[in-house]
Amino acid sequence: MDYLKTVVPSQLTAERGPNLVVINPGSANIRIGLATHDTPFNIPHCIARYTSQVPKKNVQDQMLNSQITTAQHMEREKAYDVIASLLKIPFLDEEVANNSFPRKMGRVDGYNPHNSKKETAFTWTDVYEKEPNSSLPLGSSINEGVANESLDQHEGSSSKELISSKPKFRQFIFGEEALRISPTEPYCLRRPIRRGHLNISQHYPMQQVFEDLHAIWDWILIEKLHIPLNQRNMYSAILVVPETFDNREIKEMLTLVLRDLRFSSAVVHQEGLAAVFGNGLSTACVVNVGAQVTSVICVEDGVALPTTEKTLPFGGEDISRCLLWTQRHHQTWPQIRTDILTKPIDLLMLNRLKETYCEIKEGELDAVTVVHSYEDGLPAGSHKTRLTALNVPPMGLFYPLLLVPDVYPPPPRSWFHDYEDMLEDTWHLDFPRRSDISDGLYPGMNVGLPMWDTYPVFTARPKKEEKVGIAEAITSSILSTGRIDLQRKLFCSIQLIGGVGLTSGLVPAVEERVLHAIPSNEAIDTVEVLQSRTNPIFVSWKGGVILGILDFGRDAWIHREDWIRNGIHIGNGRKYKDSYFLQAQAMCYINS
Repeated sequence: MDYLKTVVPSQLTAERGPNLVVINPGSANIRIGLATHDTPFNIPHCIARYTSQVPKKNVQDQMLNSQITTAQHMEREKAYDVIASLLKIPFLDEEVANNSFPRKMGRVDGYNPHNSKKETAFTWTDVYEKEPNSSLPLGSSINEGVANESLDQHEGSSSKELISSKPKFRQFIFGEEALRISPTEPYCLRRPIRRGHLNISQHYPMQQVFEDLHAIWDWILIEKLHIPLNQRNMYSAILVVPETFDNREIKEMLTLVLRDLRFSSAVVHQEGLAAVFGNGLSTACVVNVGAQVTSVICVEDGVALPTTEKTLPFGGEDISRCLLWTQRHHQTWPQIRTDILTKPIDLLMLNRLKETYCEIKEGELDAVTVVHSYEDGLPAGSHKTRLTALNVPPMGLFYPLLLVPDVYPPPPRSWFHDYEDMLEDTWHLDFPRRSDISDGLYPGMNVGLPMWDTYPVFTARPKKEEKVGIAEAITSSILSTGRIDLQRKLFCSIQLIGGVGLTSGLVPAVEERVLHAIPSNEAIDTVEVLQSRTNPIFVSWKGGVILGILDFGRDAWIHREDWIRNGIHIGNGRKYKDSYFLQAQAMCYINS
């Protein structure tokens, strides 16, 4: 321990980080990298597979998506008007009626004030394999004007050789390239995680989900991190999983990492706790606004409090869908076919528009920009337009009826009946612990640590989703701790993470809305959102790095052979123990 107090953090990272791979999977993106990296790779969590199926589905689970109902549409319009009154902008019908009048610009009355680089169009992915002796894709040879050369090279060749030179489709395409495939090409896009859960449904069988996860992660490890299969036994994996994951999902992830990807050992930590470590805190209310799910959880002294967890079924992609709806309603969207549920390249465009122009501020907020149309197989078309009411979509975080997340629902939950509960017998086991650590520091159940006495046993049932905005979720989460001193501390230590956390104006809006949501009988009058010390997108990943490097004892780590041979059965010395009751492990060393 004396060494820990004198060592420079960068030296500790250099010594212990090179063989640690930190994996933070999400619904839309996966963040993955070596512990020695400053930032991880942030890659769209999807795969497009070549298919000869007719009729072809562009997206594997597009049949799960539903149309908005009349009742939902009316609720959405009411939510818009509530937001409009708060932001001091015209109501929905009022704007449509006065559409012919010149509008007051909230940003600038000229051309795009933002970097024009943001307006470059996405290009379709080349879906053909490259020639072994050429850096040019086969599919592009005709477009590049070299068709005659290739014919000259084959003069005198047999017809069989000519046939063999026909362009071949790539069997798999990963990451952003998979999102930019033309709908006319014979590919089907698959997202193995949807709304914070494994995307298992009648349209997407369990086996396919696991095969796709394995293919995506294996591709990243080989192509991005340059770790081939035969060297992985020298590496350990830190899985930083979303709070939304159930016991069975975590077990399947461990099996993927240890059995299929062949890491020597692995450990699991929750995103919320990792985020606290990633920002150098010990106590905070972590609000993780992801692409498809928002989760809230409170952490006290380096220990997550499971009873405070809230899950909200919306995220950044729902704000992008809402942006499209508002522009179409105000007739500012060009007359083009934009479909973000079955044409992923349109979602990329809308996400970029949202990130560039949407913010939360009072008054009318417009911007002149270029919108692109992506018609099947054709080059992108450009349409200059003026987008309006750009401060409304992000307010959907507080008024989720505006977002209508039911249009893009979570996968059916019938799969999650896990009769082999990962927690049921951990409460009766004596966990092995280091002799040099006192009982008061060890986060076990049999050591008389008072904070664990009131923690409930959790079943493997899917976690309940709340139908409230983030202000109500934060307030409910913090008040559920039941102690006024802790509540005051948490209300002044709110931490926003995830890509949506970068939205301009979100921090003061959260502070104001949370303060209004606190019941008047509570003796709390201060709310503060702490500024993130690092990019909110990577905070949890960075926390995983810190937890992995500081965890010297590695009592919670599972070794490959033990997992494959014994799984989580009773009597296994390296039995999987739920991260909630192990996450104070690193705090033992920090505080000693």
